[in-house]
Amino acid sequence: MNPETNAPYQRVLIASANPLFGQGLEKMIQRQWKNPQLEIRRVASNEAVLSEMQNWLPDLIILDYDDKAISRAEFLQEFVAGDQPMQVMLVSLKSSGAVVVYDRRTLTPAQAEDWLNLPKFSQTTSEYPPKQRRSSMKHFVIVGVLIAAFTALIYFLLSNIPLLPIAASAQAQPIDQLFNLHFFMISLLFSLIVVFLGYSLVVFRHKPGEEEDGAYIKGNNPLEIIWTVIPLGIVIYFAYLGSVSLAETRRADPQALEIKVVAGQWFWRFEYPDYGIVSNTMVMPVNKQALLKLTSLDVIHSFWVPEFRVKQDTLPGENLVRELRLTPTELGEFKVRCAEMCGTSHAYMESPVRVVTQAEFDQWVQDQLAAIGTDPVARGEVWARNNGCLSCHSVDGSPNVGPTWKGLYGLTHELTDGSVVTVDDEYLLTAIVNPNAQVPKGFAPGVMPQIYKDTIPEQQILEIIEYIKSLK
Repeated sequence: MNPETNAPYQRVLIASANPLFGQGLEKMIQRQWKNPQLEIRRVASNEAVLSEMQNWLPDLIILDYDDKAISRAEFLQEFVAGDQPMQVMLVSLKSSGAVVVYDRRTLTPAQAEDWLNLPKFSQTTSEYPPKQRRSSMKHFVIVGVLIAAFTALIYFLLSNIPLLPIAASAQAQPIDQLFNLHFFMISLLFSLIVVFLGYSLVVFRHKPGEEEDGAYIKGNNPLEIIWTVIPLGIVIYFAYLGSVSLAETRRADPQALEIKVVAGQWFWRFEYPDYGIVSNTMVMPVNKQALLKLTSLDVIHSFWVPEFRVKQDTLPGENLVRELRLTPTELGEFKVRCAEMCGTSHAYMESPVRVVTQAEFDQWVQDQLAAIGTDPVARGEVWARNNGCLSCHSVDGSPNVGPTWKGLYGLTHELTDGSVVTVDDEYLLTAIVNPNAQVPKGFAPGVMPQIYKDTIPEQQILEIIEYIKSLK
């Protein structure tokens, strides 16, 4: 009922951008007033409120006290411009379900300004909004300074912690530059989150004696657009930088040294086709690009020297040769590791990498060619070492994945099928080219690779057998 005319309300306008607020009030009014002629409209914007005031002429206007999306200043401007009194109610709907009525009265344009507790308002000037903007700007300035300080501090710490080993190749330079940019973005994003959160907890905390809920904030479309577009642009920019870095790591030198890298469980073999050398140590001249052609004898492995940064998978199959280009820039010794889980001895699949001067590399080539010699036992030791045989078979009697070679020749073996054989030349040849045909008892079938018949020349296999025979 209208307290001044004692007549029932017939037109009620609820102004709130919060749908729960409007629905709750509408149901409460309908349930309590039980007026069959009652008509309720809900609006959620300044434009709709002003339009309904002018055209619909409601008996009662209920303004959401907590809703900043409905501007009471604009409402006041329209109300002052009119000439008809209206019943207006400022209402706050609490989370407990209670309704707090801050004020309810019939206003004339002359009374409206004092009631809304706003300064003198006109179409061109307003003292109240600039004051609010100045207060908000102060918080943004403080937060901006804190974010800049925290970003600088975190980036300084990340840049001075040795997260990466030394950069020892030309390909590592663009990769490290990209890492540094990522460290900066990590510092900035961490500071944005932590500073805004911490500042809000300290400055806007619920202070003792305050019992009111915080203001309802529906959203901010410009802010949402900004924090969508800017991160998208950053991601696209980093994708561009990544493509540039990838192109730099793949830049080809027509005079590159070719090295064939063969991976197997669990060894690395390095072949130099220009010199006819096979080695289990990769030797590279400094400041000279090497073209690595990688393949695998069994499962997927991954070639990785952390100081060189770049990494490449090795795939089984003759037609699946992968390429990787490296230009070492630092003299010294490094290690190539397998970066793909490849079996029980994956953690121990390492081989030395030596970066030497061109003169030292030339001398190494001469020494390797001279070391092969003509002695079948010495040659067999070289083939066994270069083909990874010694990663599974010891030569000193210690247990390993496969039987030890020390004193093996001439022994009697019991096989998994219960038969007994003598270890002779024929048995050793079968064990290398067809390892699952005669598996010694106590050793699992399928562990010994079955690719040596196609990957090791027969003469080298015979010389490996001579080496085994010498280990008495």
